[in-house]
Amino acid sequence: MDEKIKSKIKQQIIDEIDSHYGIDEIELTKNIDRNIEEYLRGREPIKIIEKLKLRKSIYDSLKKLDILTELLDDKSVKEIMINSHNDIFIDRNGRYEKWDRHFESKEQLENIIQQIVSKINRTVNVSNPIVDARLEDGSRVHIVLPPIALKGPCMTIRKFPEKITIKKLIKYGSIDEETANFLKMLVENRYNIFISGGTGSGKTTFLNALSEFMPEDDRVITIEDSAELNINHVKNLVSLETRDKNVEGDGEINMSMLIKAALRMNPDRIIVGEVRGKEALDMIQAMATGHDGSISTGHANSAFDMLSRLETMVLMAENLPLSAIRQQISSSINIIIHLMKLKNKKRVVYEIIEMVGLKDGNYQTNKLYEYCERGPKKCNELKNKRKNCN
Repeated sequence: MDEKIKSKIKQQIIDEIDSHYGIDEIELTKNIDRNIEEYLRGREPIKIIEKLKLRKSIYDSLKKLDILTELLDDKSVKEIMINSHNDIFIDRNGRYEKWDRHFESKEQLENIIQQIVSKINRTVNVSNPIVDARLEDGSRVHIVLPPIALKGPCMTIRKFPEKITIKKLIKYGSIDEETANFLKMLVENRYNIFISGGTGSGKTTFLNALSEFMPEDDRVITIEDSAELNINHVKNLVSLETRDKNVEGDGEINMSMLIKAALRMNPDRIIVGEVRGKEALDMIQAMATGHDGSISTGHANSAFDMLSRLETMVLMAENLPLSAIRQQISSSINIIIHLMKLKNKKRVVYEIIEMVGLKDGNYQTNKLYEYCERGPKKCNELKNKRKNCN
């Protein structure tokens, strides 16, 4: 069906309805059917299957995310990269390919963007052209508007179609069963864990999987920029999300504020989705002041690189001596799990290190686990730690 026909019928429906996003779904479907019949009256009839496709296309453009609905429903598509309204790429089964469809206009893409951010009470405009958001299914959305984006509005959607469990990670070869059981004991015994990894290495997915080992009677508070964690078995759960500034520049609620608020909520564990800046100091201090069993994530190329980045992030908050920063980090974090996305697109647990303490101002660690192409190498410390956990 011609896009011009779809556009004409859609505009007629919008003109008839004051707020098509608020209308009842059944009524909207009836309205679409009536307008299609009126448009086709006196014209050459079309097949029923074509009429159903037209109805779905118009409905998706009004109530869902227009042409993107097709990609969001396609489980083989892992990521959607909209470089401009007429330039869309997708990641299908680990390979990038240009999509053969596109938006009718820049304004159509802008409407979709505003629809996404408004549902989670966020704002994106010329004054605030970059924003992180999420879809109802938990998919992560990153938006950049002109003048920052030179080709027009661009948006990246990383899909989270299903909850990945530890059992699935074992099946995929991301981790072996013995190491998974070891991590289960660490979580149950309230070790403070930090998950590091590069972009797309699966940090949030792994944190979600690791959370299934938390006892269901714990009081857990999660803190995220955009809510993505899916912790269903914990009954006493509080989920907090940051908030951007409003158009007047007021009302911002950042990670540091939420961590401080969480400390007053009597939590057993605090789960921070990802630390990127000065909130790292608040997270480390929370781990060091009686909130054992807390977990957080961060971007880094290795476990030791994560320690350096944490030092830098703490310095963003306070101008402390390096020795004091290292003392706090070494005493608060017990385990660092580093994830990696390999060249073949496989995501694996690459190494696990234990923080022992400081010696001559340098971190003392034990490497408990290391991944290699022929299979994981478990260091002697892994078996020793398992004995201590029992």
